[in-house]
Amino acid sequence: MAKAVVIYYSRTGNTKHMAEVIADAIQKEGVECDLKSTSEIDASKFLNYDAIIIGSPTYYGTMAAEIKALLDESVNFHGRLDGKIGGAFSSSANVGGGNETTVLDIINAMLIHGMIIQGDPKGDHYGPVSIGSPDDRVISNCKRFGKRIAQLIKSQKR
Repeated sequence: MAKAVVIYYSRTGNTKHMAEVIADAIQKEGVECDLKSTSEIDASKFLNYDAIIIGSPTYYGTMAAEIKALLDESVNFHGRLDGKIGGAFSSSANVGGGNETTVLDIINAMLIHGMIIQGDPKGDHYGPVSIGSPDDRVISNCKRFGKRIAQLIKSQKR
């Protein structure tokens, strides 16, 4: 059975809320999905999943140190994540707070691993982003993102 994990780091609860919505949307599409904070998972567990979705608050235009440490640890499994599905999402305090650069930094690491990344021509193109607490627009984009990830997982498992 296909299996995904949504991993997040969150100090204020905003990124965690996004992670919960994404994980729920994946599960509603019939794909098993674990929800883990960075303190509950290490990079070796990435090998157990078909899809790895990572969310981080934005600190100085990039991911939180806890997410970076997890991605740095994943170097030990270089080449073994090839072909897995990846995705990223972020929250920040301000409109120009660096959400897209944060998402792209996470995606860059995934691409180096050979992971499959799907953009979105309608919603948040690189992955869902929130300014402060997730509002209705963000929740809608998180649901769409989770649904699209689940559909991609299922298409790969055929």
